Amino acid sequence: MHSSPSTSSLWRPWTPITQQANSMRIVEARGNRVRDADGNWYLDGVSGVLNASCGHGHPRLIEAASRQFRQLVHYDPMVSSHDPAETLTARLAEILPGELNETVLLNSGSEATEAAVRIALQYWRNIGEDRNRVITFEAAYHGTTYLAQQLSGLPFTVSEWVPPFPIDHVALPAAARAMRTEESADALVARFARALEAGPPAAAVMVEPLLGLGGCVVLPAGFLARLRTLCDQHGALLILDEVFCGFGRTGRMFGFDHDGITPDIVTMSKGISGGYLPLAAVTVTSSIKETFVREPVVQGLRYGHTTGGHAVAAAVANTVLDIMADEKLVENSATQGAALLDGLRKLESSPLITDVRGLGLVVAVETDSPESGAAITAAAVEAGVMTRHERGVIRIAPPLTLTADDTAEAIEKFGGAVDAVAS
Repeated sequence: MHSSPSTSSLWRPWTPITQQANSMRIVEARGNRVRDADGNWYLDGVSGVLNASCGHGHPRLIEAASRQFRQLVHYDPMVSSHDPAETLTARLAEILPGELNETVLLNSGSEATEAAVRIALQYWRNIGEDRNRVITFEAAYHGTTYLAQQLSGLPFTVSEWVPPFPIDHVALPAAARAMRTEESADALVARFARALEAGPPAAAVMVEPLLGLGGCVVLPAGFLARLRTLCDQHGALLILDEVFCGFGRTGRMFGFDHDGITPDIVTMSKGISGGYLPLAAVTVTSSIKETFVREPVVQGLRYGHTTGGHAVAAAVANTVLDIMADEKLVENSATQGAALLDGLRKLESSPLITDVRGLGLVVAVETDSPESGAAITAAAVEAGVMTRHERGVIRIAPPLTLTADDTAEAIEKFGGAVDAVAS
């Protein structure tokens, strides 16, 4: 028996089952736009799955994948390395600061979280210290595999199972719209200081440079630098989750670049391959990797996946780095992001809008209620702009290839959607 479109056999994640029948179907994507099955084109304000940083259908990425498909699709990473992976990890070592030189390649951000936490906890065992406590934001989102869910205190990703090690969650001291002040920075640093001081010595602190699913919260300027200092004082490793922020999303290559710091471990995915193929990376300092000669079972990393560091995905990622440099996409993210934020901030005069905030090409429009957020998002689709709504916060994160005309169009059409719902 074959299912009709109204009784789809596809089980979509994060979507109520009752809303899955007869939903929008995207059939084509070009540049910064996508087309549905009815022939309507939309400005892509969510970059596919927040990962299409180079836009859709980029000919250089398609050619890079095609060329690598013809030469070598993939080979067992436990048996052999290959040129695309070796080249990519060398280039990551060049663009990441300090001693962040050692990279394991995986498939997804959730896998990167799993690997990063395993590496951090094993590091302490390798050097003979009994540390296994991890500190994160309560509003953190680090993925949906077992360990990744344990790190989140969000209601829709919190785990129902007992944590395998102690995890402390730090709550924001104020609402998201009040988090960009010096007072909020002081209060937030104080909360992390208390978390580090309480209980046994922490193994690691893991945070996002900008809280994505946790409300699209722009953290106070200088917070990461102060957190780096706190971690150094307490001997804890600092893990930065750059899955969403990395590769130009915030107007710098990495979110932590805004504060000029170097984490001990960094996780990456989404923009690393422009969304063309699944890929993720975890990069650690050389001093962390060197301790794994003392790992008791394999004297190396006891974690990996069949398609981790897939040769075609790595080849595409190398071309993504080329495109980002050639097309100045990090700079464009900063320029167009500032223009988008400035244009959308005019909406704060609407009774439906309580805050507009952003960093680079990620802008959040916070509404007075989830109902308003849902209505505005639907009206924006009708106007021709795709956005992403989460619990009253509408996130706009277009491809980094966004043009000035695209930015003006997004501001006009989204503003019209707000006005339509308000009236």
